[in-house]
Amino acid sequence: MGDYVIQDIIKLAIEAGKEILKYYDDEIYVEKKDDDSPLTKADLAAHHIIVNGLNELTPAIPVISEESGVPDYKSRKDWKAFWIVDPLDGTKEFIKRNGEFTVNIALIEENEPVLGVVYAPALDVLYYAEKEAGAFKKEGNSDAERIFSKRSSKQDELSIIESRSHGSEALENYLENEGLKIVKRVKSGSSLKLCLVAEGVADIYPRLAPTMEWDVAAGDCVYRYSARVGKHPSELRYNKEDLLNKSFVIGF
Repeated sequence: MGDYVIQDIIKLAIEAGKEILKYYDDEIYVEKKDDDSPLTKADLAAHHIIVNGLNELTPAIPVISEESGVPDYKSRKDWKAFWIVDPLDGTKEFIKRNGEFTVNIALIEENEPVLGVVYAPALDVLYYAEKEAGAFKKEGNSDAERIFSKRSSKQDELSIIESRSHGSEALENYLENEGLKIVKRVKSGSSLKLCLVAEGVADIYPRLAPTMEWDVAAGDCVYRYSARVGKHPSELRYNKEDLLNKSFVIGF
């Protein structure tokens, strides 16, 4: 697996985050990718730092980054492990300068995340998790603290995380059709939404719009290992033939 520890991966995420912040206060030049999503120089700079760092730390483990393209399924379907990276998750939040964007790095083994790092450089907030070790949050120079969450029931009074950028009629229809009693709504951007469920700020995060595996893998890992015993179940699976997730709900 390579001679590394999770602190090496955290250092890479923080280094990439510092590089992103070099572009944060300047005029942001936005290109459009083939799928019409935004791309900035910050995305690419963070991508190179992380991919080069992972290749040095674990040369035998392949890396998929949002900015590097996806290998053909025939060449990756038998992978036992791989890194999946979103160098700048929440590019729209970055462009809006609201701070709610993250660097996401996750290690997938046997189609499930076993290590995840989510770093929000503008907020200087770090979440990370590792199989067997649990999930943690670190703010600024403070010590890392273990975070926990509990699974909710559809019969509970629920607080919900919803996207700051992707409010939808589909979400309202889902809540109504499921008969869920929502008593609090929290808005957030990027993979922070998954992490906020992991630390118990909200009970559930329904995501009914499409995401890619690199958008959610690190945050999903933080959520799974925020269980007090074992791990929380998650419907998300990785290294699918199509890396698109159509919808999911975290927290039940």
